[in-house]
Amino acid sequence: MPKKQTVSTLQAMKSQKSITMITAYDALFAKLFEEHCDVLLVGDSLNMSFSGHSDTLSTTLEQMIYHTQAVCNGAKNSFVICDMPFGSYSNKKNALKNSIKVYSETNADAVKIEGGIEKAGVVRYLTQNGIAVVGHVGLMPQFVRSEGGYKIKGKDNISKEKVIADAKAIEAAGAFMIVLEGVKQDVAKEVTEALNVPTIGIGAGADVDGQVLVWSDMLGLFEEFTPKFVKKYLNGASLVREAVQNFDNEVKEKEFPQQKHMY
Repeated sequence: MPKKQTVSTLQAMKSQKSITMITAYDALFAKLFEEHCDVLLVGDSLNMSFSGHSDTLSTTLEQMIYHTQAVCNGAKNSFVICDMPFGSYSNKKNALKNSIKVYSETNADAVKIEGGIEKAGVVRYLTQNGIAVVGHVGLMPQFVRSEGGYKIKGKDNISKEKVIADAKAIEAAGAFMIVLEGVKQDVAKEVTEALNVPTIGIGAGADVDGQVLVWSDMLGLFEEFTPKFVKKYLNGASLVREAVQNFDNEVKEKEFPQQKHMY
């Protein structure tokens, strides 16, 4: 079992050793992932890959707490981050109330919120009240409807300067780590070099301090679409179908159960 990561150990990894982060939604997979991953993110992406919705916006705080509890139960030594769902941190008092609820009802080590300069006050208020915060700038899935889709950031100077300013503002507000999503590689590199806290990339190139992927994407189980930044390390859907087909065939042919499976 790897040594448990903390805010301090993760910050010390910046520019020294790449941080591996993966999403997890339940105890079973969390236990499997714990051995090799520094951080488990209970992402609101579960609303799509786990619940079948088209985006993350209808995720509730109760759902996030439920899945965070499960992940913490399965991977007791992991550093676990709970994604704060859309609407749960619309203002600083609301954010603190809901973050305290996450902390009191789960063993999460930190929460993650999306937003740049406009959310700096919320991040500062949370960190001043004992909540460890991971920031998230660049492409922000919770803005998919207001932006009319998933838009890559940093393609022009205005967008580039906003990503950099957002990241600096969130760091200054007290975030101990920042996720950079859907950001041009050169911009992500510039942000990483400008910050003292680690950056975790997802679709942000190689010049960051770590990488995160959604587990169902990485294992080839989610088939509706595959983002450009995803590498499939397993043809999971095909393997599952094959296994279930074999089970079905053996049941129908009376080949299962065999005597060794009987009491």
